[in-house]
Amino acid sequence: QVQLVESGGGLVQAGGSLRLSCAASGRTFSRYAMGWFRQAPGKEREFVAAIRWSAGHTYYADSVKDRFTISRDNAKNTVYLQMNSLKPEDTAVYYCAADLTDWRTSTKQYEYDYWGQGTQVTVSS
Repeated sequence: QVQLVESGGGLVQAGGSLRLSCAASGRTFSRYAMGWFRQAPGKEREFVAAIRWSAGHTYYADSVKDRFTISRDNAKNTVYLQMNSLKPEDTAVYYCAADLTDWRTSTKQYEYDYWGQGTQVTVSS
């Protein structure tokens, strides 16, 4: 079992920054890939970013590329999502997820095995 707890969400003005954290417990953190997804009101949950266990490979949705950075600290069992130049359309509940198949950076929700409860990010215009 893996438990994931997100934090760091909040209200920020457009152009601002936030850093989300996802603390993992349970299985050996360094052995699985991690992803961030988000769900805006009235929309389906969508992929944001993913990182392999080695942290050497990352992948981003086009909508956040060059603005968001995913990283991980295996010693702290934590994955981060640094969000810069935030836009109102980034407003959503953000979820972290763990993929026990650690060799990929999947964009597909069904390939993730464990999910956190989500943290709200609201960007005002």
